[in-house]
Amino acid sequence: MQIPIKATVERVPGGMMIVPLLLGAVVYTLFPGAGEYFGSFTGALFSGSLTILAVFYVCMGASIDIRSTPYILKKGGALFGAKVVASILVGLVLGRLLGEAPVSSGFFAGLSTLAVVAAMNDTNGGLYMALMGQFGKPKDVAAYSILTIESGPFLTMVTLGIAGLSAFPWQTLVGALLPLLVGAILGNLDHDLRKWLGGATPVLIPFFAFALGCSIDLKSVWTAGLLGLGLGLAVVAFSGTLLFTADRLTGGTGVAGLAAASTAGNAAAVPAIVASANPAYKEAAAHATVLVAASVVVTAIVVPIITAWWANRVKRREEAAGEPVEAVS
Repeated sequence: MQIPIKATVERVPGGMMIVPLLLGAVVYTLFPGAGEYFGSFTGALFSGSLTILAVFYVCMGASIDIRSTPYILKKGGALFGAKVVASILVGLVLGRLLGEAPVSSGFFAGLSTLAVVAAMNDTNGGLYMALMGQFGKPKDVAAYSILTIESGPFLTMVTLGIAGLSAFPWQTLVGALLPLLVGAILGNLDHDLRKWLGGATPVLIPFFAFALGCSIDLKSVWTAGLLGLGLGLAVVAFSGTLLFTADRLTGGTGVAGLAAASTAGNAAAVPAIVASANPAYKEAAAHATVLVAASVVVTAIVVPIITAWWANRVKRREEAAGEPVEAVS
């Protein structure tokens, strides 16, 4: 007897990403110490998202034709620019309305400029790369190498106009690029390696997704309540609109733009860092951390669904028009 597990999972929009991710989040929420309890290979799988992502980078890098570098700069630059513009617009508007302090009462109690900007500034790179690995092209995945500039508090502090932490962590940026660069070199030197390594990419997606899910506590959504849910949806709606538009204007279908409309897990640490650099944000930091954590969870669930829906719509449209369909971007 055969159980169609793979086919069933693939019926879910972005299933190979979202089903393992949700499974990991449920396990982590109910049994947060499971990875440490079992240890060994099981523990490594629970906590190994960065390691799996490093391998994913090498395999995806091997699939990149070096001649596509101008495309990577164009696509990545467009998405990066759209994220920055979205954050600055929000920062300018909310900064005038709220200043540095959070809302003190009512439904929006705890909401602050810091929370919204931090949630919007940093893209979930693993989520973007996994989605583009499934619905896009290798060079679309590589576009995240430009988006890595968002990582950390740097852009958030610039957006908020905070003095301090002026040095850009170039080591982190280089470290994020090295696996991709090694893969690209190997793939361009040996086309057999390109085919071999590139073929491993889809296999890594559910494993990375599960490990990513094992870092998400679903209780954070409950703690933040409807306000946290609303923030996550607002990040997807507002930044997603600008990213989608930027993607389309640079020749894409909008899939890459939607895939980038998320909040990175490390963004939850940004409010505390910002507050340590500027005491004016100290009052907002605690509430902002919870809200940003909720946005991480909400966008990790919503973004794969809308990305898969739009990618399938684009694919059907191209098939109906009789166009050759390799992947959508």
